[in-house]
Amino acid sequence: MGLCHGKPIEPPKNLSENSVIPSENNESTTVNYSTGKTPKFPFYSPSPLSSAFKNSPANSSSVPSTPLRFLKRPFPPPSPAKHIKALLARRHGSVKPNEATIPEGSECEIIGLDKNFGFSKHFNSHFELGEEVGRGHFGYTCSAKGKKGSLKGQDVAVKVIPKSKMTTAISIEDVRREVKMLRALSGHKNLVQFYDACEDEENVYVVMELCKGGELLDRILSRGGKYSEEDAKIVMVQILSVVAYCHLQGVVHRDLKPENFLFTSKDDNSPLKAIDFGLSDYVKPDERLNDIVGSAYYVAPEVLHRSYGTEADMWSIGVIAYILLCGSRPFWSRTESGIFRAVLKADPSFDEAPWPSLSSDAVDFVKRLLNKDYRKRLTAAQALSHPWLAGHHDVKIPMDIITFKLVKAYICSSPLRKAALGALAKTLTISQLAYLREQFTFLGPNKSGFISIQNFKSALSKNATDAMKDSRVLEYVTVVSCLQYRKMDFEEFCGAAISVYQLEGMESWEQHARLAYDFFEKDGNRPIMIEELASELGLSPSVPVHVVLQDWIRHSDGKLSFLGFVRLLHGVSSRAFQKV
Repeated sequence: MGLCHGKPIEPPKNLSENSVIPSENNESTTVNYSTGKTPKFPFYSPSPLSSAFKNSPANSSSVPSTPLRFLKRPFPPPSPAKHIKALLARRHGSVKPNEATIPEGSECEIIGLDKNFGFSKHFNSHFELGEEVGRGHFGYTCSAKGKKGSLKGQDVAVKVIPKSKMTTAISIEDVRREVKMLRALSGHKNLVQFYDACEDEENVYVVMELCKGGELLDRILSRGGKYSEEDAKIVMVQILSVVAYCHLQGVVHRDLKPENFLFTSKDDNSPLKAIDFGLSDYVKPDERLNDIVGSAYYVAPEVLHRSYGTEADMWSIGVIAYILLCGSRPFWSRTESGIFRAVLKADPSFDEAPWPSLSSDAVDFVKRLLNKDYRKRLTAAQALSHPWLAGHHDVKIPMDIITFKLVKAYICSSPLRKAALGALAKTLTISQLAYLREQFTFLGPNKSGFISIQNFKSALSKNATDAMKDSRVLEYVTVVSCLQYRKMDFEEFCGAAISVYQLEGMESWEQHARLAYDFFEKDGNRPIMIEELASELGLSPSVPVHVVLQDWIRHSDGKLSFLGFVRLLHGVSSRAFQKV
């Protein structure tokens, strides 16, 4: 998360309080060892929290302590920033004695750390370092020129990570994993090219493509804080393309922000490159991560709750899209605690200019990324097929790993739920069907238009990199492909690969649900006993089924009610009734 140090920064009078403006005190707003320039979004202070990092300026107190008897209101809830800052301090080995209140076990400093990475030792003989071009919390980046070898005479960027900063086992693992990911993922046109990794006794050197066009943030500022819709589309397509590629490989970036996207040149049509995988991690479709990392303005609500997956990246992209289109942050406060509370509780504004003048598709696109319920958020592949981006000349919808997860759940569902999902699939829009058609085509249907579960493994294997092996996504797909199931045509695939939660996040959800229920009434609804429904849902005998299921069935004819239909769509199981 971002750390807040120093004095308050007053925004220029001609800009709104939360406009995108460069920082005047040049202080870091993110806790990681990225090597891009110091973020230019001011991280307002003072903060009542003491610094968890060494060599940081002292914080000033925002309010003096007040005797309890004079308080007219109870104390506010504990700041979510306090625990987060302590956890991040432990992660980077800068915790002071007795400062971290919650032990994390493996994140404690270990004596005798092995800082030998096995990288090449030839850096000084092969490269000549130039001037520093960026500095982060954990390292810095310099330009360099190759002196010999395949990169002789070529300008490159070198990320220098001092080994003296690696004071915990997890900080060493972060560096090792970053290099491994860059090496495995390198090759996508919107991902910075990795060349080599070297080390000596003092530093680790990560040699990469030199991007001379500056940060996306610089471009935003040069345009007065915002992009036109058409120019914003060009940026979003590139961001979504590389993020979809990473997510398919089981990699979540965890620190997406304008500072971590660079242009290769100063040209207006220069390609955009994602950088800084220092905080990235591997995650399978059915797993959740729990460590808190990232940058405060872009952190997703579920990250603060310590249970998240690739959806957290989509929230960050939603924040970037919001900034591109209006020039302001969707969540803002003068303290880090306030930012976190806004992310958890506040809704971004779409009422002020320029939102009323933007297209409804643009507004819907941003809203569907900034949904606090991660299950309702679009995936990167789905975002590329959103009507706002449909028809853009650079859009290519990639394979989406979420379809594997949804199909697995479908196969394990009851016949009644499969019928309900089939009815819901009949209500899909043209753009939604286009996305599903792309996903179905990736699976390689036979001449008769059918796929088997084995198609899933074969299709994913064709798109696999070494990163996918490290994330063990293929193991997950192997489980899906081993499930016994007959062949599936496109119509059934639509019902299997549909996300009820994502549809529920749309303004048109009520119409979808009502129309689907009408289809279900004609084709799939039938009289059903409560005991049969309980069996369909897999409820245990200990669950009081007559109490919890009585409003699922119409008393007039014994058929499933609309409420029961909607609940069935969500795949209710016995665990949902444990608290009843």
